[in-house]
Amino acid sequence: MKESSSPAKARDEALAAQCEAVRAGERRAVAKTITLLESTRPDLAAEGQAILERLVPRTGRARRVGITGAPGVGKSTFIESLGLDLLAAGHRVAVLAIDPTSPVTGGSILGDKTRMERLAQDERAFIRPSPSGGSLGGVAHHTREAMLVCEAAGYDAVIVETVGIGQSEVAVASMVDSFVVLLQPGAGDELQGIKKGVIELADLLDVNKADGEGRAAAERTRAEYAHALELLRVGSSGWRPPVLCVSAQTGEGIAEVWAAVRAHQSALQATGELTAKRRSQARSWMWSLVEEGLRESFRSHRAVSQLIPQLEREVEDQKSTPAAAARALLAAFRAH
Repeated sequence: MKESSSPAKARDEALAAQCEAVRAGERRAVAKTITLLESTRPDLAAEGQAILERLVPRTGRARRVGITGAPGVGKSTFIESLGLDLLAAGHRVAVLAIDPTSPVTGGSILGDKTRMERLAQDERAFIRPSPSGGSLGGVAHHTREAMLVCEAAGYDAVIVETVGIGQSEVAVASMVDSFVVLLQPGAGDELQGIKKGVIELADLLDVNKADGEGRAAAERTRAEYAHALELLRVGSSGWRPPVLCVSAQTGEGIAEVWAAVRAHQSALQATGELTAKRRSQARSWMWSLVEEGLRESFRSHRAVSQLIPQLEREVEDQKSTPAAAARALLAAFRAH
């Protein structure tokens, strides 16, 4: 009996030590825990989940901010400038940068850590570039869990950067308190091709590169977007998303960005919406995991997996309708 309990005791002690290291803010421990959570090995992923369960009581005290923008808008430079400004103000900053996944290696293509060298060198900052893994909209599968680990480690400002494509903006907006959209100067009538839905998600819009010869164009773009927002919905509790001009290169306007984030979250707290928003996000997260698990169980079901190739061919060759094929797969799943 004593021998059988020893491995369990050793495992428990190892988990406790890892949790303590995360709570102490050790960057290596934070990185290791996130790596465990991202692992495709069931045993390592389970270890990561066990650690996360112990850390949850220490989460929820950070400001969660999502940042998006079209490629080339200067997201990484902007985030580094904002991060350095926050460090100077006494904050601890975590950046979860979601990169597109390489179809060849399966790894991150952009490697945001290499584009935020000054921020990465500071011990009070933690930067985690994560490949999207091909999940919906390019959003990293375990970003929410990584965010909780960072909060447990004492990072009071958690920034999530999206790849700026597809549905990633919608997914990131569903996991943060404030959603910031970066814009290029010179938007024109097309509003840079950013969909109306994304603008409606924004709690704050920042026109970047408002310096030198680009300042005048940035001011025009700011005015155009401010006018466009008047035609869209007013934000939560009457909050109207401000449109600011900033320069990530010079640092001008960066302090105002964080002041606007704080003002937005204060407005949400005053009405109780911040708590309600986080509760709703946690509930949605749970159901998305349930749906994902059911999808995996369905596709790996023996009878279903045997039928899939045949039914896919029949649908492709128009010998069967997608609806009929779906009914056949569901019937096979329910029958066994």
